[in-house]
Amino acid sequence: MSTFQAPKGTYDLIPPDSAKYLAVREALSAPLRNSGYGYIETPGFEDVNLFARGVGESTDIVSKEMYAFETKGGDKLALRPEGTASVLRAALEANLHKAGNLPVKLWYSGSYYRYERPQKGRYRHFSQVGAEAIGAEDPALDAELIILADQAYRSLGLSEFRILLNSLGDKECRPVYREALQGFLRDLDLDEETRRRIEINPLRVLDDKRAEVQKQLTGAPMLRDYLCDACKAYHEEVRTLLTAAGVVYEDDEKLVRGLDYYTRTTFEFVHDGLGSQSAVGGGGRYDGLSEMIGGPALPSVGWALGVDRTVLALEAEGIELDIPATTSVYAVPLGEEARRVLFGLVTELRKAGIATDFAFGGRGLKGAMKSANRSGARYTVVAGERDLAEGNVQLKDMESGDQRPVPVGDLVAVVQGELA
Repeated sequence: MSTFQAPKGTYDLIPPDSAKYLAVREALSAPLRNSGYGYIETPGFEDVNLFARGVGESTDIVSKEMYAFETKGGDKLALRPEGTASVLRAALEANLHKAGNLPVKLWYSGSYYRYERPQKGRYRHFSQVGAEAIGAEDPALDAELIILADQAYRSLGLSEFRILLNSLGDKECRPVYREALQGFLRDLDLDEETRRRIEINPLRVLDDKRAEVQKQLTGAPMLRDYLCDACKAYHEEVRTLLTAAGVVYEDDEKLVRGLDYYTRTTFEFVHDGLGSQSAVGGGGRYDGLSEMIGGPALPSVGWALGVDRTVLALEAEGIELDIPATTSVYAVPLGEEARRVLFGLVTELRKAGIATDFAFGGRGLKGAMKSANRSGARYTVVAGERDLAEGNVQLKDMESGDQRPVPVGDLVAVVQGELA
């Protein structure tokens, strides 16, 4: 038993299961890479105020879950709890919005950190793939991102997820709704922390999952009744474009998400097979976030999809991904001369783009062939002194069991032909 273990609420990705996570990341990002989104990578920690301003001080993320610390130099930093604020900060710092090609379309993949009560589907260290389209106010952009996420999930074979959709209004109509909602909430029997949230961001109370709170919200004013004509038209266009694309969604008037920066379009992908942690991804429009963190007005929209929860959704639906073996050829030398010759051939096979491994450690034939079997290799190359004296190696098909001699100089070409 090792002296150390992974910190509480975290996990290690270990082969062969790690291959599944890599495949999910690849699938979630593939539609983005095919739609003009460029890859961006930001630091794992940022100025704590970036999240306090952008994500919102009233959110659980900032008030309860953020890993904040002070450096030896006195800088106050935080491990990133989400990706949008970091990506927008990086885009502004690099002046990507001034290059003249708006929207700036970016995608990212990485680890995020929140101090939460660990449970299945909720970790203190988790992985996401995200996308941001910065600098354009266009319902087609909102629809595009929802469609791309839908495509990504379906490319993995998932079918039992639902898309929830809502509009949170804008700076014109939301203040009127905010005042009406605050008036309603102040009359309810709520705890002190929730009452404090009423004054900071009352929409977050609608997102409270506690049954005793939800019961009191019956009859609460609905945002749809307060949307201005521009927001109504914008939201209707998003809905129309999704329907035309064949994307099925559900209108959810209480959907506000857990971040303060959302405006207008907000959406969530939920999977009912995951229990209480049913959200596998989500996002929305955040037209005022750039100004909140000191940038110019840049209307933007984005989403983040959870890699961990997507893997759980695959397991809930009983979906096994078709992940190719990491090794195509496994070389087994018998003797020192064969060891040198085969090691050279392994290098040549790898240069030719063929995934190849080698029986290290000087094991005997029986043990080496067991390793070859476990590697999942399609072919095994075996050579001893007699084979090399004849200028050959033995090429064995691990599926059929057939074995034949192949001249040493022809091996790479022969294996390429067999794997083609």
